[in-house]
Amino acid sequence: MSLLDVQSLGISFGGLKAVDNFSVQIEKNELYGLIGPNGAGKTTVFNLLTGVYKPTTGQVILDGNNITGLNPVDINKKGIARTFQNIRLFSQLSVLDNVKAGLHNHYVYSTLDGILRTPKYYKTEKAMNEEAMKLLSVFELEDFKDYKASNLPYGQQRKLEIARALATEPKLLLLDEPAAGMNPNETEELMRTIRLVRDQFDMTILLIEHDMKLVSGICDRLTVLNFGQVLKQGETSQVLHDPAVIKAYLGD
Repeated sequence: MSLLDVQSLGISFGGLKAVDNFSVQIEKNELYGLIGPNGAGKTTVFNLLTGVYKPTTGQVILDGNNITGLNPVDINKKGIARTFQNIRLFSQLSVLDNVKAGLHNHYVYSTLDGILRTPKYYKTEKAMNEEAMKLLSVFELEDFKDYKASNLPYGQQRKLEIARALATEPKLLLLDEPAAGMNPNETEELMRTIRLVRDQFDMTILLIEHDMKLVSGICDRLTVLNFGQVLKQGETSQVLHDPAVIKAYLGD
């Protein structure tokens, strides 16, 4: 059974079909790419998978559970986390607190515990700090734990956003153009980071990306979207050399 099984997913805005009959099956521990020209519907697919939009048609099955139409909080609890094309960190919070914000699914104390600083509060905070530091160490960010997130270099902000997403303990991680705005050296480091996440966390990853060097370097399989519909699916090298895919990117 696939970890993610998307069947005939679609959404219309007014009379416009932004995504139409989108289907994909992603296996556990797979690193899967979703590519296509600008405006093809890729981020709309992410918004459907994470509950930002409710699909007009189709269904989303995650690890055997139908999560179609659930809200974003419940979908995150079911096991999908994401990053964004435009980094969305809590810019004025510390690096450590950004990761701790992602631990809310698993560490809980009441408002009263927080106000009265009860033993439960201190015990929970200690456990959260330890878990957050473990994640920061994976991304070599532990020395920056007290920095404001906004003061990190761009590439490290990307790493922090991934660390925060992993703090929710997802089964499936969605990365929306993680290499956007990066120079070649940062992109190379990002490729290593994504492989590390897949291997160390036994993670299944679906990513949107325009950098074809990154896509060809790390993705096992691809789906190409064009005008909201699947143009091509298959092994990465075969898809990238398909004439229809080349035409969709380069035109006539």
